Amino acid sequence: MDKVLYYVHDPMCSWCWAFNKTWAAIQSSLPSSIEVRYLLGGLAPDSDQPMATDLQEKISEGWYRIQQHVPGTEFNHDFWTVCKPRRSTYPSCRALIAARMLDRAAEKPMLLAIQQAYYLHAKNPADDEVLIECAGEIGLDQSEFSALLNHSSTQQQLLMEIKLARSMGASSFPSIVLQQGEQTRLLRYDYNDPQVLLNQLS
Repeated sequence: MDKVLYYVHDPMCSWCWAFNKTWAAIQSSLPSSIEVRYLLGGLAPDSDQPMATDLQEKISEGWYRIQQHVPGTEFNHDFWTVCKPRRSTYPSCRALIAARMLDRAAEKPMLLAIQQAYYLHAKNPADDEVLIECAGEIGLDQSEFSALLNHSSTQQQLLMEIKLARSMGASSFPSIVLQQGEQTRLLRYDYNDPQVLLNQLS
C-alpha cells in the first residue's frame, strides 16, 4: 500500500528552521514507496499590529534555546532591533502556495529563501515586499507572484491545509504524519537524529 509522509510546518516556525538539516537527511533515506507532501500549518493569522514586547522577548529567548538544543542552527538576532515584528505568519504561508501554483518545483526553494531572509538576514516575512523579493531571488515572475500572494484562492488553499493538518492531529510544528490508506499516525522525531523517525518506517 502506498504511503504518504506529510511534513506539517510554517515558514516562520523557528523549530522548523532548526529541523532543516535532520529533515533533509530523513528525506534522502526514505524508500521510493513513500511520497513526501508539504502541508502548511498556519502558526499565526494575518495581523498589522506590532508584536507585544513580552512575546518578542519570549521568541527571542527561544532562538537562544534552540541554538543550545540543536547545535549549528543560525539566527541573526538583529531581527528584533532592525524589524518591526508582527505576529503574522499567514503571508509567508500564502507565499509558499503562490510559489507552488507558479511552479511545483519552486516550493522548497521558496521556503528556504523565506527562512534565510528571516533567520539570517533579519528581514520580516510578514511583509509582502520581503516575500516578493524572495520570489524574485528564486527566479519566479514577481508580478505573477504578487497577484497570487493575497488572492482569495490562495487564502482558501491555506485554510484547507490548516484544516487537514488539524484533522490529522498536527497541532505543533514541525509535525510529521504518516498516512497509509485511511489511517494516519503522528511520528516521533529527534532534532539531531534522523534515525528516530526512520526507525518508525521500517
